[in-house]
Amino acid sequence: MNKHPILGLTQPKCGNLIRDIRLNLGLSQEEFAYLIGVTFSTVNRWENGHAKPSRLAAKNIEKQLLEMGDCGKELLTKHFPN
Repeated sequence: MNKHPILGLTQPKCGNLIRDIRLNLGLSQEEFAYLIGVTFSTVNRWENGHAKPSRLAAKNIEKQLLEMGDCGKELLTKHFPN
């Protein structure tokens, strides 16, 4: 994976990717926030297009994508259709 591709996404694409990751993991915003080390309100702001992840948060989100295996690859293809 390139150096933090999530940071290159604009809103609402970034929020949509984060929401898709969270939903594929079957987690609430609060559970996803705990998993990647941020607050519920931070995840909520990302998904609603009001903010983007920091570098550290993007790294943790991308780690989750990698751990999702084929599903993570499908999400990357969906959101980065290059």
